[in-house]
Amino acid sequence: MIKIYHNPRCSKSRQGLEILENSGKEFEIIKYLDTVPNESELNAVIKLLNISTLELVRKNEAVWKDSYKDKTLTDSEIIAAMVAHPKLIERPIVINCKKAVIGRPPSAILKII
Repeated sequence: MIKIYHNPRCSKSRQGLEILENSGKEFEIIKYLDTVPNESELNAVIKLLNISTLELVRKNEAVWKDSYKDKTLTDSEIIAAMVAHPKLIERPIVINCKKAVIGRPPSAILKII
């Protein structure tokens, strides 16, 4: 099943959701600000995306700039920051079986659905 980690307040996330709705395929919406992924789930997403842990972080968020930006952090510490502050998680993330993509631009979602 296709999953989208979605933030309704984000325009790119809304555009990604629209792409999935128009695809006609079944999918699950995970509003990750309400249902925060745990460390294990974030590790799995990072592995599927084939990116570094830091690449999943929204570095322009105030909480990142204020609390984490100039620190040397381990991957576990970065993931803990995302669990504590889920708005730090890049969005939207779409997963389809063993493929995943960050929908920036939203058209990137078309590659895996």
